[in-house]
Amino acid sequence: MALTFPFDPIRRAEKVERLVMRGEMRKYYRFRFARYYGGIATADAVGCNLLCAYCWNYYRNLNPWKYGTFYSSKDVASNLRRIALKRNISLFRISGAEPILGLRSAEHLIKAIKLTGGEFILETNGLMIGEIPEIASILSEHPVSIRVSIKGWDEKSFEKITGARGEFFKNQLKALKILKDSGLRVWPAIMYDVFGESGLQEIVKKLNKIGFDDVELEYLERYPFVVKNLRNRGILL
Repeated sequence: MALTFPFDPIRRAEKVERLVMRGEMRKYYRFRFARYYGGIATADAVGCNLLCAYCWNYYRNLNPWKYGTFYSSKDVASNLRRIALKRNISLFRISGAEPILGLRSAEHLIKAIKLTGGEFILETNGLMIGEIPEIASILSEHPVSIRVSIKGWDEKSFEKITGARGEFFKNQLKALKILKDSGLRVWPAIMYDVFGESGLQEIVKKLNKIGFDDVELEYLERYPFVVKNLRNRGILL
C-alpha cells in the first residue's frame, strides 16, 4: 500500500478498512489484560488511518495486511469476557489501532460492545467521527465512554506527529464537540512528552472554546524505534 507523506487520513481510512475487515470480521493480533483504568480487558486491533511517530504499534499499522487474524464481534466479546472473568474486572476496550475507520468497522465495534456487556472505553483519534457525525448518535445508545487522543495543538504539529495532512486536525476537535453534544461521556488526552508545556497550553485554549476544561496527560513509552521515528519527523524530546 503505497504511501506518500503527508497523506489524506480519510482516504487512508477507507483503504485500511478494506484490508482489516472481511465481512463482519476485523483483524486483531492479541487479547490481554492491561493495568490501565485500574484493570481492563483489551483487544489489540490492527489498522489505523494515522501513523503517529510515537505509536507503540507503528509497524503493524503501517503494514496491516501482514499482521493479525480476523475475528467476528462475537469472538472479540468472548475473548474479552474470558479475560474479565479471570481477572474479576468489568472494563473493556479495543487498543493498538483505530477502532473506527468507517461505517463497517464502526458496526463491528458496536456489535462487540453490545455482546461484551460491562463498560466499554473507546480509544479513538476521532477523525472519522468528525467526518461521519452519525456514528456518534449510534454510539450514544450504548454503555461506552470515549477517550479522544488529540494528536497536535495546531495543524503543523498534527502533521508532524501523525504523518497526515495538517488540515485534518480540525476533525479531532469537531469529533469532541459532536460526541459531547450527543450526551456521551467523552474527554481529550494528549501525549505530554511530545506536546510540552507550550503545546499543552495551546490545545487547552482550543478545548476550552468547545467546552472542555480538563485534558488527560499520557507519557511516552521510549522504545528505540519510537525515539527514532520522532527524530525523523523533526520532533525533539
